[in-house]
Amino acid sequence: MALTKQFVKSKSVYKVTFTVPAEAAVEAKKVALVGEFNGWNPEEAIALKKQKDGSFKGIVELGAGEYQFRYILDDEKWQNDNEADKYVPTGVDYTENSVVVL
Repeated sequence: MALTKQFVKSKSVYKVTFTVPAEAAVEAKKVALVGEFNGWNPEEAIALKKQKDGSFKGIVELGAGEYQFRYILDDEKWQNDNEADKYVPTGVDYTENSVVVL
């Protein structure tokens, strides 16, 4: 998994590309992104588009700050980003959330 960040000076926001590589989503038919930026609401999840190489990608514009997030594969399997900037406890159980720092 990977995060790519690009600052857009004219809008004062970051374009963040969230990528789930093919090997992390081998049997997944769909991958979505949820996090603090959409209220952790799976119904408002950002669908990532499947690429020709089997990976899934999506771009989100975010202001400066830190945002917790996770991926949902096929509406049921929650997964962290292996290359997140850091991880924080969810506070619900022993799992952690991925964090992107902008």
